[in-house]
Parts: sequence; C-alpha cells; structure tokens
Amino acid sequence: MKKRYLVIALIVLSFISLFIGVKNISPLDLFNLSDDKVQIMLVSRLPRLIAILIAGISMSVVGLIMQQLSRNKFVSPTTAGTMDSARFGILVAMMLFGSATPLQKMLVAFAFALLGTFIFMKILDRVKYKDTIFIPLVGLMFGNIVNSITTFFAYKNGLIQNMSAWLQGDFSMIMKGRYELLYVSIPILIIAYFYANRFTIAGMGAEFSTNLGLKYKQVVNIGLIIVALVSSVVLLTVGMLPFLGLIIPNIVTLYTGDNLKKSLPHTALLGAVFVLFCDILGRIIIFPYEISIGLTVGVIGSGIFLYLLMRRKAL
Repeated sequence: MKKRYLVIALIVLSFISLFIGVKNISPLDLFNLSDDKVQIMLVSRLPRLIAILIAGISMSVVGLIMQQLSRNKFVSPTTAGTMDSARFGILVAMMLFGSATPLQKMLVAFAFALLGTFIFMKILDRVKYKDTIFIPLVGLMFGNIVNSITTFFAYKNGLIQNMSAWLQGDFSMIMKGRYELLYVSIPILIIAYFYANRFTIAGMGAEFSTNLGLKYKQVVNIGLIIVALVSSVVLLTVGMLPFLGLIIPNIVTLYTGDNLKKSLPHTALLGAVFVLFCDILGRIIIFPYEISIGLTVGVIGSGIFLYLLMRRKAL
C-alpha cells in the first residue's frame, strides 16, 4: 500500500487506457498524430480518462467519510440508500422540469440524496442492535424501498428507459461536453481533506467529540453534505458504481488504520487505480465491444465485499 507504487500503477494504467479503443492509436502515433486521431484523443479518450479518475477518487473518498461518521466499515453510499435516493431525485427533476438541465438534475438529486442519507443516519441512531453486518443490511433494505418507489413513478410516467441509464455505471458515452459536471467534486474533496481530522474525531462518538470541544452535529452534517453532493454528481454523469465506496476504504484501513487524513491519499489513489483497471478489463474482454463499468466493478466489488464479510465473521 505504498503511495509510490499506487502512483506508478495509476500512470501505467492511465497510459494504457488512452490507447484502447476501436480506432487503433499506438503510442508511436503520438509523434505524428493525424487530425482525426487528435480529435479522438481530445474528444473521447482524454475526457474518459479524466472522468474515470475523478469518479474513482470521489466515490472512494466519500465512502471512507461515511464509514468514519457512521462508525461502521460496511456503510457506503451504495449500502446506505444515498445513491438510490439520488436516482429518485433525478426522476423527480425529470417529472417536474420536463427537459431538465444537468444542473437542475444535480441540485434535485443532491437534495434527495442528502435527505435519504439523513434518514439512514436517523435509523442508525434508533437501531438498538448495532451489529457490524446488520446496519448495512438495514441500509440496503432502505435503499430497495426508495428504489421501488422510483421504479413505480418511472413506470407511471413512462420514464423506465430513462432511469435505466443511471442504474449501471458506463463510461462509453463520456466525451467532451458530457463529463464537466464531475469537476464539481474536486473542490468538495479538497474541503473533505481539510476536515479530515474533525471527521476522525467525530467517528469516535458524539459524547467523546463534544468533550474535545468539537461541534459534533455540524461536522457530521458537513460530512453528509459532501457525501450527498459527490454521489449525486457521479451518479448523474457516470451512473451507479456499486461497492466502490465500500471496498476501497476497507482495504486501505487494513494497512493505514482509521486516521482519515492519513488514509485519504491512499484511498483516492487506490480508488482511481481500481476503476481504471475495471474499465480497461471491460474494454478488452469482448473487444471491440465493451462491458459497462457498473458490471465489472459490481462483480469484482461484490466478490471482495463477500470476502470482507466472511473475514469479519471469522474475527
């Protein structure tokens, strides 16, 4: 889990990603690129790479923040109803505004994601049986209820096909002009880094944090706003990336411990490397066609999730 190895892996995979596609462009072509190859690089390959990096970093970091605030290693935007609530918000935006702009969808999705996350945290406070595995199962049930409501209203309004676009993550449609909303995540993640020590203290509980002079509720609310906003932006631009915010923080904390500020750079790097690897894998398995990133991340991520569950049971 050395940072230099993760950086090397990130650079190598990024370089490979730029040269995988139906249009054959080799590294040697960089010295003599034709106009059409320049267009492919600038309009498709480079935006896709940037979107992969931002999405991988963003979802991994917000997963780490959520685990810290909920004090549960199996809580993430996927297992807490955050992503399902954001999808419901997108549907509401489409019903209210007709041809809603990406910004309108993002704002409504953010409001619903924030509301859904707050409801989950309230449920968490009221649950007496706070078992490590039981809590995310409650979150999954809550997410399925929200998802069922979303499906019902989508069916009633003839928007089932529109909503399916956000059911699975997909980078194949990412190109210049369709991914720039992801840049909203960058300043939000910088704020998260500066609040990292406060999130670490907040993760020790309300009473302990208050005794140390921390405004516990304020810090938790800031953390949940960051989680909801980043989740909404990634969902709207890329789609659902299941288990990403769950498995990456768990792997990192096994090596670096629970200090959020120390774990954040490793989490960001490993998240970007993991999504890049899954994307490259999905593009070469049935080349020249590709498997969606939601499927590859979901299959590999669910396998790692099951391993972590069994490992925790064994301990």
